[in-house]
Amino acid sequence: MTEYRAHFDATVTFVNGGSLQTNGFRLDLPDASLSEEQIAELFVRHLGLALVGDVRLDGLSIVEEQHRGSRGISPEQARVPEAGRPRVVDLSHRIRAGLVTYPGLPAPTITPHLTREDSVAKYAPGTQFAMDIITMIGNTGTYLDSPYHRYADGGDLASLDLSTLVGLRAEVFHLTDLGTRGIPATVFHDRELAGSAVLLHTGWDAHFGRPEYATGAPYLTEAGAQHLVDAGVALVGIDSLNIDDTEGGGERPAHTLLLAAGIHVVEHLTNLGSVPARGARFTAAPPAVEGFGTFPVRAYAEV
Repeated sequence: MTEYRAHFDATVTFVNGGSLQTNGFRLDLPDASLSEEQIAELFVRHLGLALVGDVRLDGLSIVEEQHRGSRGISPEQARVPEAGRPRVVDLSHRIRAGLVTYPGLPAPTITPHLTREDSVAKYAPGTQFAMDIITMIGNTGTYLDSPYHRYADGGDLASLDLSTLVGLRAEVFHLTDLGTRGIPATVFHDRELAGSAVLLHTGWDAHFGRPEYATGAPYLTEAGAQHLVDAGVALVGIDSLNIDDTEGGGERPAHTLLLAAGIHVVEHLTNLGSVPARGARFTAAPPAVEGFGTFPVRAYAEV
């Protein structure tokens, strides 16, 4: 479904005195048919303004643009429900032999344990099987970090509660036009995030598998991670090289804070641009491997 946003400058005056001015504001719209008065009302609801006397919009234009999750517009208003089952959006990179996920880590190898030709002698006529061996580091493709990845006494993959991995309310932050590498806490201030999967759409997945993926990647700042811990989120995912800044001095504050709080981390997501800001459900469940901290997941959203 096509999504629309309004672009405008605004001047707000208040009945008890004072005013507010904004330039180049962008606001999600439920459709393209809203009047200027209706858009002004949505603008006031989005900002949570009180005692508003008058709102004037200048340079108003309505464009086809992906929603960013403006307040005052519910997921039901934001799109028309499709009949039947929810649409499933695959958010995982494909794993193959030789795939370089994170530069410097080993690529997976796939070798046969039993070929179809060799299986002919083992089974009834016409019955054949193939069994293969994959050797890979847990940090391959789109993967999940458990607390054990960061802490020796943290919970391993087998300890994770499936209810914190399956069907989570997804809060997607579309940040492809962010003007900085570090994602600050302030981008999260307008949403209620408790119990949700916070998914950070930076667009960096477009570089996955290429040398440029390794440098200049967006990341979650320490303040941003602390805000998500305080908000009580269940999971944080990102479509970038790492949830932390890998070009600093080796500090990993986002991993440290999130995993200490039992918040799952999913890295190297893809296709987040196909998921609306609100209203989807997110799943990313690894196998229950004991004594293991990270493993690939088939991450997906139900829209």
